[in-house]
Formats: sequence, C-alpha cells, structure tokens
Amino acid sequence: MQTVTEGFLDHPIFRIVSQTAEEMGVRAFVIGGYVRDCFIGRPSKDIDIVVEGSGIALADAVAEKLHAKVSVFKNFGTAMLHYMGTEVEFVGARKESYNRDSRKPIVEDGTLEEDQLRRDFTINAMAFSLQRKDFGALIDPFGGIRDLVSGIIRTPLDPDTTYSDDPLRMLRAIRFATRLSTPELTFTIVPESLASMRRNKDRLAILSKERIVEELNKMLVTAVPSRAFRLMDETGLLEVILPQLVRLKGVETVEGKGHKENFSHTLQVLDNVAAEEMEAISAAALKDYTVEPDGDGWVESVRTEPNVWLRWAALLHDIAKPATKRFVPGTGWTFHGHDAVGAKMVPRIFKDLKMPLNEKMKYVQKLVGLHLRPIALVDDGVTDSAVRRLLFDAGNDIDDLMLLCNADITSKNPAKVARLKRNFDLVRTKLVEVEAKDAIRNFKNPVTGDYIMEVFGLSPCNTIGVLKEYVKNAILDGLIPNEFEPADRLMREKAAEMDLYPLPGK
Repeated sequence: MQTVTEGFLDHPIFRIVSQTAEEMGVRAFVIGGYVRDCFIGRPSKDIDIVVEGSGIALADAVAEKLHAKVSVFKNFGTAMLHYMGTEVEFVGARKESYNRDSRKPIVEDGTLEEDQLRRDFTINAMAFSLQRKDFGALIDPFGGIRDLVSGIIRTPLDPDTTYSDDPLRMLRAIRFATRLSTPELTFTIVPESLASMRRNKDRLAILSKERIVEELNKMLVTAVPSRAFRLMDETGLLEVILPQLVRLKGVETVEGKGHKENFSHTLQVLDNVAAEEMEAISAAALKDYTVEPDGDGWVESVRTEPNVWLRWAALLHDIAKPATKRFVPGTGWTFHGHDAVGAKMVPRIFKDLKMPLNEKMKYVQKLVGLHLRPIALVDDGVTDSAVRRLLFDAGNDIDDLMLLCNADITSKNPAKVARLKRNFDLVRTKLVEVEAKDAIRNFKNPVTGDYIMEVFGLSPCNTIGVLKEYVKNAILDGLIPNEFEPADRLMREKAAEMDLYPLPGK
C-alpha cells in the first residue's frame, strides 16, 4: 500500500480525527475531492471523512475535542464542522442501490471498499488512510491516480449503471473534464462513457431543473466553458437541456452565400468573455455595483470572482438568430432584430430551467438586448447623444456590456477584427469622456413626478410621464444640461403646449 508524500495530511484536523476514531474503535479515511486535489496541486478547503461506522458520532466526538459546533443532517446521515478555515464533513461508509424512477439511493451501511465502488469517477474514489498504523496510505482500487495523471474521466462501475442510477453524474463528468483541464493537460471522458451518455440522455428527466442548472453554472465559470457545451452537444445532453442553443448549429447556403456558424461563434464569445473577465479581475479592473441600503446611490466594489450571469448573457446573446434568419437576394443573410427577440426569449428560458426571474434574469436580458448597441454606434456616428443614451440604458452594467461586446468581435479575417477593435476603442474612449462630463451612469431626472403634480395640481396620470420623458430625452440629447433650472423651464414650456399651466404661485 502506497504512502503519499508527507505534507498532504499536515492539517491538524487529520491527526485529531485519527486519534478520535482509534479511541472509538472505528476506521476513518479522507476520500474524494480533497485527495484528488492534493495530487493536482489545487488548494482545497473542503475535507470529506468517511467512517466505517457512524459519521455523526465521530463528528460529535471530534467537535467536543475542538470545542467546535457541529451541524447534523440526519436525513443524509452526515455531519459537518468548521475548523481553522476548513469545512470538514463526516459520513458513514455505505453501499447504495437505486430505483428506476429516482436518483435518490437506498442506502445501507458498508465498508470503505463498498463506499469507493459507489463513487462517480475513479479520480474521486481515492482515499487516504487515517489509521495510525498506515497513516497517509493511498487506497486506490480503481487506478484513480493513473487516470488523474493521464487526464481521464472514468467510472468505477459500468457507465450504464453509473449514469442510469444517477444521471446527474453525466453532467458531473463533463464538468470535471472541463474544470480540471489545463493548457498542459486536457481531461477526456473515455469513449465508453460518452457512448453511455448518449444512451442514457433521456434519464435526465428524473433530475430537478435546479440541480441541472447548478451543474451548468459550475461549467460556465470555468476557464474554457465551451468544452462543456461541446461535450454536452456531442452526447445529446444539450438537446435535452437547452435545445435553443442546438438550433444555432449549421450553416445554410443560398446563391453561394453562407452565414456564420452561430453555435461555434457563441461558444467562442463565451470563451472570450471568460478570458477577458478573468484578465480584468486579475487587474482589479471590473467593478460591481449594489444599491445602498437607503436606495439612494450605488456602492462600488471590485469583482474578485467570475460573474456567472455575464457568462449566461454570452451564451444567450445570439439565441434568437434562428428565429430571425432571413435571406435577402443581393444582400445575403440577415438576422435583423435578433437582439430584441433574444431579450424576449430570456425570461422563457429562465422559467423553463427554473432559474431566478429576478434582477439576475433582468441583467442577462438587458445585456442580450443591448449587445449590438456599442459597435453600432460606430456606424451611426459616435455622438455624445448616442453615447448618453447607451450609458442611460446600460446604467451600472455598462462595463459588463462593453466586455461582452468586445468578446463578440470574432472573424476569420484578421483585418476585419482589427478594424472592428479600433472602432470599438473609439466607443470606449467616448464613453469615458461623456461619463466624466455628464455622469449619466447614475442619471436622475431633475424633474420628479411629485414635483410635476405639485406644480400643476395633478393626480397620478399619463401626463406626468410625458413631461418626465420629454425632459429626460432633452438631457440625453444634449439640448439642456442635467440641472434643475433648465429642466424646470423646459417642463413648463412643454406643459403650455399641452394647455397645462401651473397653479397660482407655482
């Protein structure tokens, strides 16, 4: 039995668990992700302890020694505690069997060997012994260390059994293949597993949409998320989960003219966003904004983690191209209005996947709806007025919108890309200039609805909105400065045109 390099189990919790397990007369092991991450050099703050006995009882005993609080989850037979910045979860070794219509297993007490056999992949089935006689010994019955070095995702059991019993493991296989891949080593799923996924794709029906989305979100925030979506497409899972994305595939040719292959383009944009976002985060250049508790103004903070909703916007930015595709003789293929139609599709997609229909969905919808605007400014003329309107419509999401739009510049023609990038830089420069001068990002109309009602003695009505909109447009068009006195004067002039006059003394 191989003993691992000293250092993997230096954390004090391992000796404490070892000693406590020995006192209780049970065997304990570190298993799963912590073991895997030790060998690939990834820091891990999550430790899973499997016990041949009661995991809850061992957790209680360890917590008593540490004077720590333990959380018990009796329905799952697990317990968890925090110690020195690390989350430690305890569970009894078990064996499982499944009913056809559920991914929830029938669980019985088992041995370490039986527990390892039920694990999803060989690289997640490795364990370190915590027994004093062989402390740190690697227990690897399925060759997980070999697969880890070779970059292979493989199931301990026959893949049809593994994936049919718990179809979520198909998505986990794809997620691990994506997340663990590096420029030096690409993780691959063995052919027999890929074939099994194709056979078992309909088993996804027994999963909740929430669990599927949880896996999708984890895929999206990886360094190269396109790998996950190509694997899902290859295995037929994507057609089950996001059929709208699959419809982007293919190129149609009429009169010798073809259009861009929109599926590949979308995945390239997604990867571009991931790369640009992480570069900006590393440079501390990306800002997040939240409303202050009193609702007045914005609190600015530097983003330190990937924004999964920005990745969703990249994934869905061209989702309406199949619905808007037209061939115009003499012109070629057009996708007019795919931005607006795509924005309308976002709530339906979120609802179908049981994703939040709150400000997160609205953020994705906004970016999808605006993703053509910045580059279109170049063709229309980068005027102060147009830039003010873009800033007003995007608000505090302008930085993310610009990142998405820059990532959307793709072409096999390097000269075309260079020209578009230069034009895009013009828009960036103008945005900075206009924002510095007019502060449109935090635009507030100097003329409020309450003020209009007070001046003209109105009750709530459409007229108030007409006057506010007129003043807002005048400011955005640069006709008047964003100040109260000129806004008030313009409001009164417009009201007079509508045969509406101030109350005496107003």
